[in-house]
Amino acid sequence: MQLLQNIWNDENLIKVLKEKGVVVMPTDTIYGIVGQALSSAVVLRIYNIKKRAPEKPFIILIGEIGELEKFSIILSEKQKDILKKYWPGPVSIILDCSDETLLYLHRGTKTLAFRVPAQENLRKLLLQTGPLVAPSANPEGLAPAQNIFEAKKYFSNAVDLYVDGGEIISQASKVIELHKDGTSKILRP
Repeated sequence: MQLLQNIWNDENLIKVLKEKGVVVMPTDTIYGIVGQALSSAVVLRIYNIKKRAPEKPFIILIGEIGELEKFSIILSEKQKDILKKYWPGPVSIILDCSDETLLYLHRGTKTLAFRVPAQENLRKLLLQTGPLVAPSANPEGLAPAQNIFEAKKYFSNAVDLYVDGGEIISQASKVIELHKDGTSKILRP
């Protein structure tokens, strides 16, 4: 992933995301189909493009822990201590989110999954664009795209921009559920 560090500096990429576009691009783990998390229209568009089951929430990439407040999430001290062990890094953390205005994100689960990527340039991008939903770049039930050509076969012109980061053979992030009292459970190792 070291070679990819500068792909997230692209002005056109930042512009498309800020203007509520949908982009297929490398994330910190795999190719994702990404867009603004705080736009219900963008999130719905990604559900439609992916043909994703409506009850399954997306993982959200954030540039820093303070961005959780945009989702009405106030962390306990125990949660903050635990998050410092995992972030930045390839670990998605599920946190309680009962804000009904975010129903379009939590899909009735009253939880959201977040990740602060290890790559500094990706975090910088996120701080410029705002939090991004970032599910894997594939239609529901098919294998995640490992390169831009596979992604284009899946989505054709349904997305606004493709960012080529070469071949990515990686794995999805580890997923941990983290409660206010500091208890946690690993959902995906």
